[in-house]
Amino acid sequence: FGMSTSGYESTSIIRDVEDDGCAWTESAGQMEATLTIPGLRGQPAACLAVDYADDGSISVTAFGRIVWSCILRNKYLTDTATFTSEDGPDMVPVIEVSFQKAVGSERWGGFIAQIGENSLL
Repeated sequence: FGMSTSGYESTSIIRDVEDDGCAWTESAGQMEATLTIPGLRGQPAACLAVDYADDGSISVTAFGRIVWSCILRNKYLTDTATFTSEDGPDMVPVIEVSFQKAVGSERWGGFIAQIGENSLL
């Protein structure tokens, strides 16, 4: 058993907006996050995917186009990454992401280091 930590972060590229759209939980070797990105309101959950193209960022796509991305606080093992998406309250889809942290990775103390410049939302 290990200690886990958790918190909330904004998913908005606008610095003054605190939407708490990222609820994260971190354990010694695992990161999990629930993303409820307000800008995805109205998008069907079935059209969403999470792209784990490199070990330091994630991208959310809608119908194959990147609509939101972030640089993470540390590295992760891409081959362990999974996601699910479901329709959520107020027509905002809920995206669950999970992956193992890179070997030797220290505590992240959060999930998002920076919102991607290619984020449309």
